[in-house]
Amino acid sequence: MQPLPQPQPLMRPLTFRRADLDAAPALIELVTSAYRGEASRQGWTTEANLISGQRIDLELLSTDIRRPDSVVLLAERAGILVGCAHVARTDATHAYFGMFAVRPLGQARGDGTRILAEAERFVAAEWATTVMTMTVLDARSELLAFYERRGYRRTGLYKPFPYGDVRFGLPQRDDLRLEVLDKVLEFHNMDKQPV
Repeated sequence: MQPLPQPQPLMRPLTFRRADLDAAPALIELVTSAYRGEASRQGWTTEANLISGQRIDLELLSTDIRRPDSVVLLAERAGILVGCAHVARTDATHAYFGMFAVRPLGQARGDGTRILAEAERFVAAEWATTVMTMTVLDARSELLAFYERRGYRRTGLYKPFPYGDVRFGLPQRDDLRLEVLDKVLEFHNMDKQPV
């Protein structure tokens, strides 16, 4: 007689909080591991074949954490950092979404979708934002498809990649550019929940 399979433990939910400057070293390691170097190849968000070097530096991250209308959200499971995102209010109705990262071994488990949803909820509740914008390397078709499945629209607008600024890494190609995506947020009766 075969033994009955043991029930799998339930995955603990994500909790969210605002980053402070003490979180910066862990955030730099997380973001780099999700996009650059060999560690990033364990997940599907790697940019290692497009850009080498760092993804963000301490100066840029510290500025994002300190400036008004800018929040770096930490996603944790049982007190362990598993993901992050940066949101910033750009005007009365728009917010920008960036620095989105999930640990490579935790990708494809739904954490990224949960973090994106929390970022959208946060900007709508805190700032009454109605539109979220972002930029994505247009060479990243699978990442663009991920955002499109979550309601983001490819606007057809592009921004140049910051060639020559090593704070964003060392491009391995000379044709990189950033495509602008946006989404109208459809939240109603949002309750502010402290993050």
